[in-house]
Amino acid sequence: MRPTDDQLLARRAAVGRTVARADLDGLAVTTLVNVRYLTGFTGSNGALLLNPDGTGTFVTDGRYRDQAALEVPDLEVVVERDLVAALASRLGGRWGVETHTMSVDTHRALLDATDAELVAAERPVELAREVKDDAEVASLREACAISVAALEGLLAGPLVGRSERDLARDLEWRMLGLGAEAIAFETILASGENSAVPHHHPGSREVSPGDLLKVDFGARVDGYHADCTRTVVVGHADDWQREVHAAVRRAQSLGVRALREDAPVAEIDVAVRADLEDSGWLEHFTTGLGHGVGLLIHEDPFFSARHAGRLGRRTTLTMEPGIYVPGRGGVRIEDTVLVTADEPDVLTALTTELLEIV
Repeated sequence: MRPTDDQLLARRAAVGRTVARADLDGLAVTTLVNVRYLTGFTGSNGALLLNPDGTGTFVTDGRYRDQAALEVPDLEVVVERDLVAALASRLGGRWGVETHTMSVDTHRALLDATDAELVAAERPVELAREVKDDAEVASLREACAISVAALEGLLAGPLVGRSERDLARDLEWRMLGLGAEAIAFETILASGENSAVPHHHPGSREVSPGDLLKVDFGARVDGYHADCTRTVVVGHADDWQREVHAAVRRAQSLGVRALREDAPVAEIDVAVRADLEDSGWLEHFTTGLGHGVGLLIHEDPFFSARHAGRLGRRTTLTMEPGIYVPGRGGVRIEDTVLVTADEPDVLTALTTELLEIV
């Protein structure tokens, strides 16, 4: 669902308080995903000048005059062709800018056009985006439900003899048919030895009996992304496939159970890797453990043994350990999970048991 005006106001007020604590006269929000989060604007060119009290001015160009009137009805809207000039003319004092995403050329042009002091903002909008409100959770939940239903339909078959590319496109059309506005990212569908490649691009290889089939996919709803991976065996599983799948499933379950409010991010990463080491497969885990998911498919927080923070309630993250054995195959199990004070809420509610699709 689209956020209500009250929800957008609450988001701007929260970020505004961060701006005030940083002793800034305002924040120039130029990262489009952050602009969308704070205003509801879905176009490709816009910026927000946010004041510490949560009020602000939205700036866009003439192409989006009507769209801005519909999507940003509760803010002053300025329509000018040159956004940098429009922003610069409204700055004064000490302003935060999103230097972590702003191009060097744009930053230089902004400096040249204003006498205001521009300082690097410490990612205040990204920090706010980690914790999801009701509208965001509803959109994520719908995106995940669509994703699960689409994969269940695909796995009903047939699978054997079809190319990876054909199966991937079939899955994507299923998500669109179930109500997704788009796919969340390019589907990763890998069979046989290709499943050992973490981000394999679906190709012409045809699925055969005995293959591992790894599917990493998701639907997008209201701008919010689902992210899910399941690995099945087409036909009957060999002992080594069972062993690898069981090791990944155990590690993934451990990681999911750890996703609770106030849990240290680094400790979760260390614990899951220790479990894979105990099972003898850690050297074949070559990707990250997981990441935040929301308006971007990959967003804060990211799992790392160096992460100094703790999980907040209503943060949504993926948990996705994997084992990738070159030349043989790989297994990844991934869920999108909502952090709560109690049991984690797995939004991609699909069995993690080893499925043998015969």
